[in-house]
Amino acid sequence: MIKLTFIKFIRSKATITGLSFILLSGIASLFLGKQFIERQKTAIEETASFQKEFIENYVSYIKDDLGLLLYYLKFSLVNEPQPLAGISIGQRDVNPSIQSVTIRNLESQKWDTGLNNPANLLLGNLDLGFVIIYLFPLLLIAFSYNLLSEEKEEGTWKMILFQAESPLKVLRRKMLTSLGAVFFSVLLLLLLAKIILAIPFSSAFLAVVFLVVLYLLLWAALCYWVISWQKSSAFNALMLIGFWVALTILSPAIVNTYISNAYPVPEALEMVVKQRQGSHEKWDMEKSITMTKFYAHYPQFRKYPLPKTQFSWLWYYAMHQMGDDESVEETTRLNQKLLERERVSKSIALVLPVLHTQLALNNLTQTGLKNHLEFLDSTKAFHEKKRLFFYEKIFENKPVNSINWKGIRVQKVSSSSTKDWLFNLLPIALLSFLLTAISEHRLRKDKILY
Repeated sequence: MIKLTFIKFIRSKATITGLSFILLSGIASLFLGKQFIERQKTAIEETASFQKEFIENYVSYIKDDLGLLLYYLKFSLVNEPQPLAGISIGQRDVNPSIQSVTIRNLESQKWDTGLNNPANLLLGNLDLGFVIIYLFPLLLIAFSYNLLSEEKEEGTWKMILFQAESPLKVLRRKMLTSLGAVFFSVLLLLLLAKIILAIPFSSAFLAVVFLVVLYLLLWAALCYWVISWQKSSAFNALMLIGFWVALTILSPAIVNTYISNAYPVPEALEMVVKQRQGSHEKWDMEKSITMTKFYAHYPQFRKYPLPKTQFSWLWYYAMHQMGDDESVEETTRLNQKLLERERVSKSIALVLPVLHTQLALNNLTQTGLKNHLEFLDSTKAFHEKKRLFFYEKIFENKPVNSINWKGIRVQKVSSSSTKDWLFNLLPIALLSFLLTAISEHRLRKDKILY
């Protein structure tokens, strides 16, 4: 019976068409993901080459004034994408993976991004995450919406009631056959992703596999639940498509609108204005006011007095430092708002499986907002380290050639993404179990299956 059920299923033109479409879409998405990763790696390599050449040129031009040289020099920090990012690009196409900063004020540089075509951003990326989250549920719906209703509408279900040992087992067998074809397709695509994207076998990749399997099990449970109502094929199709639209399109849009309105970020503009004002107004103020605040921030530099009769890089860099210091309140509020948006999104997503899966997938592939905020924190620490190293050299009037410029390289950062992956699986697993249990109870209770 299992063999006959499978043969009948696999010989269907709709089955062949659906599986072919999903596999072609998945393979295309993998090559697009690989192309994205390669573009990122090329940009990182070019950044390293450009920084080396840039430093060499400026050091050869400006040989006697370290303060002037460091006005121009930029140092790069890279948030290198992992191979898993090819599965779910997330926000990597919007948020920069490379930060190139001078030792001047940081806040005016930290939020710089590249130019993007807004039309492309609106369309989004056809990555494997999109195929799994949006297209695979449609395939499940197409395979399962009429498993019971079609038999009833064609008049063959009564024959099954008399001949089968357990009609419920027949329904389960048909459901498992459809689910098996879908799982075979998605696991094949994940295997191809490992090969094409050169993904190492790690806890992060294993977590992605479990997340995808549970997500599709949830949709299978939802389909099984609708089937258990024992309505017509048209009704089942309409209800399941309605669930798909509500869960994949309407719910995320409503949540995004709510969070944007509940947690606006006017601090972004306020921070830029405050930072610029904090720096530029120092030209018209007594230098002693700037230096008093600077020495309060960096007491270790009190040993460097400010010359009274000539221009000093000590005062100039102190002025830029004050721009950051005087915008710290707005910067802190902006970071808190972004963290709050992330926290609220995750809380709401606990009851919205599609949104939860997307956020969890972005977290595992290190392409979400959390990863970008961690990168900004790393940029701040990187900038402070460069700033303190060069401040001392500038204030002591060290010669340009006293620094090993060839030893300065592009630095890379990475973050952990799997410490809470079991928690990410729990809501989907519980909801899948609940829907399956309710469906089984309804089907067992209804005597038409016996």
